Amino acid sequence: MRKTIAIVGAGLGGLTLARVLQAHGVAATIYEGEASATTRTQGGLLDIHEDTGQVALRAAGLYDDFLTLVRPGEDAKRVVDRHGTILFDMPANPASARPEVERGELRRLLIDSLAPGTMRWGHKVTSVLHRPEGGNVLTFADGSAVRADVVIGADGAWSKVRPLLTPAQPVFSGTCFIEIALTSGGQSCRASVAAIGSGTLMAVAPGKGIIAHRYADGHVHGYVALNKPEEWVRSVDFGDPSAGLRRLADEFDGWSPLLTAFVTESDADPWLRPIYALPVGLTWTRVPGVTLVGDAAHLMSPFAGVGANLAMYDGADLAGELVEQPDIDVALGAYEERLFSRSTNAADRSARNLKSFFGREAPQSVVALFDHS
Repeated sequence: MRKTIAIVGAGLGGLTLARVLQAHGVAATIYEGEASATTRTQGGLLDIHEDTGQVALRAAGLYDDFLTLVRPGEDAKRVVDRHGTILFDMPANPASARPEVERGELRRLLIDSLAPGTMRWGHKVTSVLHRPEGGNVLTFADGSAVRADVVIGADGAWSKVRPLLTPAQPVFSGTCFIEIALTSGGQSCRASVAAIGSGTLMAVAPGKGIIAHRYADGHVHGYVALNKPEEWVRSVDFGDPSAGLRRLADEFDGWSPLLTAFVTESDADPWLRPIYALPVGLTWTRVPGVTLVGDAAHLMSPFAGVGANLAMYDGADLAGELVEQPDIDVALGAYEERLFSRSTNAADRSARNLKSFFGREAPQSVVALFDHS
């Protein structure tokens, strides 16, 4: 393929896309706004599914390397009510078909697998212009610009590529996360850390929850979840971390101290993450030389547990089409037909699961969700 391919965004989907293309001798360039791979932390654990994420890693020729990153024993799940009473307890499965890995380590594996010069760090795309005569022009924050025959938006929720295809924008789900952590290993609240078990603890109730994961080295990372109006999200100020944590703890008045300790003893600055989602069933009309992968195409809440897996699968699926089909727009059309189907199913499940987690029937609804999974 002699066409120039620009991938906007260095998330898991864009990286997988570039890696699979290069494995077949097709060049691509990734433009990423962040200055380097270490500009920010990359979140917590991901369970990599055998029918999506693992398929993508095999296509990328990285499956064996992926296995060296697996964290056995951290897939345990425990659901409790606000008093800390255990309602569901699933032990770790060393032979799990969905092994857990650190998102940051997986991302580093993909970055390191790319040919030199693939990554263009510090290239924040501000706009993409589709030219009627063919090709696209990407403009960056520093005023520079490049032309590419094919542009693939792998740039997440607020994609700069998506407007070329659809006016759809993410909508606030009504739920937000605030990051909490015990990076010191939780020495000041050992009983709380022990209450997690060996994996993830989910303490949920209507409209709120505390989710905490215990890593093998003892440190804890998690989130407070709150159902709040968007006006609250816009107005909340965590400029004073200590005061912010106290306000969060007030949201859990009457909860077991074993659970509220994850908030009051957190040594992470509270970081607000409103949960947005694109409309379920989003499609668009084919635009020559442009498409999307991952959250740019099907942003959803994390409650189906498939976002990262779908992003990697999207990347591998699209790369396969571009390699096999000489007509680019035939390739993009075939890819999008499959993309729309799989993302609609996943987004619908994600939206329903979000309601189960923090709806009126929580925590019993969460127990039922795991009992039937």
